[in-house]
Amino acid sequence: MDHVILAIESSCDETAAAVLVNGKIQSNVIATQTIHQKYGGVVPELASRAHQQNIVPVVAQSLEDAKVRKGDLTALAFTQGPGLLGSLLVGASFAKAMALALNVPLVAVHHMQAHILAHFIDEPHPTFPFLCLTVSGGHTQIVLVRSHLGMEIIGQTQDDAVGEAFDKTAKMLGLPYPGGPLIDKYAQEGNPKAFTFPGVDMPGLDFSFSGIKTAFLYFLRDHTAANPSFVQENMADICASVQHTLVNILLKKLHKAAAETGIREIAIAGGVSANRGLREALARMGGQQGWQVYIPEFGYCTDNAAMIAMAAYYKALAGQYSDQTVTPMPRMEW
Repeated sequence: MDHVILAIESSCDETAAAVLVNGKIQSNVIATQTIHQKYGGVVPELASRAHQQNIVPVVAQSLEDAKVRKGDLTALAFTQGPGLLGSLLVGASFAKAMALALNVPLVAVHHMQAHILAHFIDEPHPTFPFLCLTVSGGHTQIVLVRSHLGMEIIGQTQDDAVGEAFDKTAKMLGLPYPGGPLIDKYAQEGNPKAFTFPGVDMPGLDFSFSGIKTAFLYFLRDHTAANPSFVQENMADICASVQHTLVNILLKKLHKAAAETGIREIAIAGGVSANRGLREALARMGGQQGWQVYIPEFGYCTDNAAMIAMAAYYKALAGQYSDQTVTPMPRMEW
């Protein structure tokens, strides 16, 4: 049986559509929302309105790029959660309506599981079992991946996600939204050991990032009181030091997870996996530890529909379809 799947991603502020044919991505279209930059963060109501404007042209372009007709589709996939409710509703409603019109089944996809399965879009693929550090603006997790659909969270943040720590730090520095990539950019020119910031060592494999944000706030307050030009004069070193601290926290726990499980197949996924500092540090640690490291292409790190399509493909192979009663779940559990 052929599997021709149109997938839709609308969990936050990216409207995306992709077409997959028998496990191969044929198109991957993303419309980025720039309106949130002036507000310093994503405004949920504006995000859902932008999704409504973008979804039809994005889906049309995805089908055109893949040279696939609507009548060829065998399933419609969409992000069920987690994410912003208004944004999820746009994607879910569109997918449900289109599936009903075409008389094809639905596949509801977990956004974070899809990030992990982005590793199966291109070669080389991780070998099961593997560990995946999933890092984004809303999640920080270490996941034990036993199969395409068999995953277990063995460590996660107990408060803020590392992506939020990057963005909030950038905001304190006066950098525009999204600030995480700008921290990474400045860090390339700075000294990662110029300044030190305390990290909370959580028990087991869990993380905590809220304390770092508070410590950084006091750090800026004290230094700018003594020198109002402190941030401008030391931007690269500050960013490099913050990034070094956050990356070290992530890799320390990942190293511990690998030692406890004996697994040497290691992957990263999620928006923060596009961070060059993290990618380079993981590659170095992998070489030192003898790990086989898997780092996704930049285009599959941030929110995209190709990863939703890939997750939907494996669910379709297992017969895990949904019906029209399926609803978005902003805080969707595994």
